[in-house]
Order: sequence, then structure tokens, then C-alpha cells
Amino acid sequence: MNIDSVNKLEFSKAHNLARLVDYAPGAVVSREIVNKSAGTLTVFAFDAGQGISEHSAPFDAIVQVLDGESDWTIGGEEVKCSTGELLIMPANIPHAVKANKAFKMLLTMIKVKENG
Repeated sequence: MNIDSVNKLEFSKAHNLARLVDYAPGAVVSREIVNKSAGTLTVFAFDAGQGISEHSAPFDAIVQVLDGESDWTIGGEEVKCSTGELLIMPANIPHAVKANKAFKMLLTMIKVKENG
């Protein structure tokens, strides 16, 4: 058995993403499962009504909703995203999320190396 010392997940084994974090009343729970120089993978669980206020990131972000429903604002545009859907957010654009129902997501951040 080979286990990654950072995320405690066994290599070469299937893992159920939605089961890596549990819902907590009135909270947002996260678990980083990969942190490499090229990017990160983090699983989140949001209780209904919880969210993350507007912010931006210097790299592209991909959200895969694993369970539930979420409301997003990306560059002033409203977007709904629910179970099985994927949302791509461009770097440096302000965004925010709110759970209108409890939801879980996988967040993939991709760091792009600039040429020059």
C-alpha cells in the first residue's frame, strides 16, 4: 500500500470524491487532496446557505459539482450549477459562490506558466 503523505489517499485505488468530505451544519468544509506546483485539487462540502464571498485567483479554476446545487457570480454574471455539471472560471475574474441547497464540489486550480 502506497499512501501520499500529504493527502492520506492511497495511490492506484479508486476514491469516491463526495465521500472525502462530510457536510457540517452552518459550515463550509474542505479537504485538499492534491497540491502540486502545476495546481491543486480540493473537495468542498457547503451546508445550505453557506458560501464564499467574491474573490479572484491568478489561475483558471474548474468546478465539478458532485452533489446538490450552487449559485455562482462570475464577472457579474449569475450561473447555476448542480450535480454532474462542470463550471470553468477564468483567471483574474471576480467570482463568488452560495449554496442554495447543500452541495459538494471538486475544485481544480490550474497554474499556467507564462512564457517569456
